[in-house]
Amino acid sequence: MCEEIKQAIREGRTALGIEFGSTRIKAVLVDESHQPVAMGNHDWENRLEDGVWTYSLEDIWQGLQGCYRELAREVKEKYGVELATIGSMGFSGMMHGYMAFDREGRLLAPFRTWRNTMTEEACRKLTPVFHFNIPQRWSIAHLYQAMLKGEEHVKDIAFLTTLAGYIHWKLSGEKVLGVGEASGMFPIDSPSRDYDRRMMDQFGELTADMGYSWKLEEILPGVLCAGEKAGTLTEEGAKLLDPSGILQAGIPMCPPEGDAGTGMVATNSVRVRTGNISAGTSIFSMVVTEKALERVHEEIDMVTTPDGNPVAMVHCNNCTSDLNAWVNLFGEFADRFGMKIDKNDLYGTLYREALKADPDCGGLMAYNYFSGEPVTGLNEGRPMFVRTPDAAFSLANFMRSHLYSAMATLKIGNDILLKEEHVQVDSLMGHGGLFKTPVVGQQLMAAAMNAPVTVMDTASEGGAWGMAVLAAFLKEREADETLPDYLSNRIFAGQTGTTIAPEPEDVAGFDAFVEKYKSTLPAEKAAVEGMTIS
Repeated sequence: MCEEIKQAIREGRTALGIEFGSTRIKAVLVDESHQPVAMGNHDWENRLEDGVWTYSLEDIWQGLQGCYRELAREVKEKYGVELATIGSMGFSGMMHGYMAFDREGRLLAPFRTWRNTMTEEACRKLTPVFHFNIPQRWSIAHLYQAMLKGEEHVKDIAFLTTLAGYIHWKLSGEKVLGVGEASGMFPIDSPSRDYDRRMMDQFGELTADMGYSWKLEEILPGVLCAGEKAGTLTEEGAKLLDPSGILQAGIPMCPPEGDAGTGMVATNSVRVRTGNISAGTSIFSMVVTEKALERVHEEIDMVTTPDGNPVAMVHCNNCTSDLNAWVNLFGEFADRFGMKIDKNDLYGTLYREALKADPDCGGLMAYNYFSGEPVTGLNEGRPMFVRTPDAAFSLANFMRSHLYSAMATLKIGNDILLKEEHVQVDSLMGHGGLFKTPVVGQQLMAAAMNAPVTVMDTASEGGAWGMAVLAAFLKEREADETLPDYLSNRIFAGQTGTTIAPEPEDVAGFDAFVEKYKSTLPAEKAAVEGMTIS
């Protein structure tokens, strides 16, 4: 088997996916059976600078090169060959955000990530004009907010894109996005698989008197669907990705996608009435709908699959950051007593303790808001834990309260989707760090959604693997083969996973917790007002 993989690597019968997550950049190289043969990782973290959550361009390129270097090193160590060519490749990143460039390709303002909640005024004006929910993290919201504020750089914009679009542009020279990623910049018209023309015209009318020389359609990336060719790795791009000079140019590149799209692919959730839940630094659910929603809901975004079908998305900015901070605190405590505990064991032990807790957390309440959370009307966040004097203050209830907190805002949004809009879902797939410990995340998420949750055996590879699959689809697609059929028949056929159905007592407990969560939100808002960030 090793010799076969070695030969496939030499001959470029592979596909590479690289995804920029919030805290980790991950690369996955797959063979012709779509199994990972090598991986690379690079840890990074955003910074709050002048009130903006951002990464520098230096962070981006050092991270990409470090991740690829680790991948190439693993290929060399495991198979004894240099990674000189690849069959196809694709890049993914955190959706949304704002990267604006002038005609010379210079970044005009610090990269504004999805985590920023500074565009409330823009969203409040755009949503009724479009009759379409525009979330704060969307690129069009950031652009219009900058226009409303009269930011100096706006007049010089020649190209506006996302993190994935930026990486793809610099490596291929092509200013394009996959339709799923594009749907987080500006609304997509699913029948045409392109930006919504009516809304584009409405934006032009809305901003006509501002005096800018550019038009929106001139500065946005082109839109491509999964399976379409999006250029090739240029000589300059090859050197950017692999400064050692070993990697050759000319590798076909698929459209860059967002982490939402790669999550759908990684969980086989691109067919109508399927859905997935991604739970990491942020948390979001995506359900492929049969038709448009009846009403506009600020809690629900309408985006698309990588092949352009409409998706109802509930996106929450905060998930595991506060949970991780508490686990790290317990690890620090153990370390002070000379106990060297493996990180996976630490997480596993604490998570499993939560299954022993009272279903409603016994009077404990936690808010995991590191940053703002538009679903609950907060522009900033303050992690907070509170309890009643007579609460059942145990480790089990403490851990369950923080796990519930990581899912609570998602539940609030999905209650609207499932109970008010009556959207039908046949299956929900879970992926991301919250599901890494077996059973715990699944069981509690099933309670939150009141629906069975499945985790596939491949889900641990996450979005980077999903991006590699999209890259493979580019070169393997047969005439008229759809992405849902490709995934079902050629990627997930025979795949196994585990499904956990909701327990009635857990559902009732989570419902009770969320009602208290919503009624205690004024305390979280008071914390934001009373505890300012220096």
